[in-house]
Amino acid sequence: YISDVGAFDLKPLFIAGSCITVIFLDAAFLSERWLRHRGRLAKNKGRAEKILVVLSLFFALVGTLGLILLSIFDTFRHRSLHRLFLLFFLGGYVLSAIFICAEYQRLGKHFRQIPLLRFSFWTKLAFIFLEVSLSVGFMACLYTDKPDQAAVLEWVIAFIFTFYILVFVVDLLPATRKKHRFLREAMTEMGDAGTSPPTRRSEEGMPTSEPEAGYANGSYRC
Repeated sequence: YISDVGAFDLKPLFIAGSCITVIFLDAAFLSERWLRHRGRLAKNKGRAEKILVVLSLFFALVGTLGLILLSIFDTFRHRSLHRLFLLFFLGGYVLSAIFICAEYQRLGKHFRQIPLLRFSFWTKLAFIFLEVSLSVGFMACLYTDKPDQAAVLEWVIAFIFTFYILVFVVDLLPATRKKHRFLREAMTEMGDAGTSPPTRRSEEGMPTSEPEAGYANGSYRC
């Protein structure tokens, strides 16, 4: 089991790795919410979507606490608590994924022109079905004295959870493209208004007559 590996000499590394994992995942959750609020990603339209956001964040917090606590209360010294926090971890993030999935399904109806929303929806839905099925199998093997099968399922669950985290990188990509588009539009407006682009300086610090790199005909190219 992963828990057995992290219960002894590697326990400090197990705790540190668990904390780093949830910090970056929760940072991705919060970044997505902030970018949607600012309009850099497709914005939530109604009250129902905002409720789904709050529920997804709440259960993500439950999953976060579960992972941190199960790494602290190891399976060798605190078996019952470890299994309880394992349930919090799996249940929290699966329920969070369900509410995120419901939010993306509603966003997809409002923004049919954004195929990435559909991709993210189906990816998270697949994660839900796989993790729930594997978790049921894992618990069944755990309580029917089949440790080898349970250990294999535990590692598979962990790897699938890693891919679930990586999907949020894809979710945030449109915000970077939109940032460059806003910059181009702002630079074009400056050119149309007759604003002079910044003067390029030579290596000696003296101004030259050439416009700064990226400017051409009053516009900015990213």
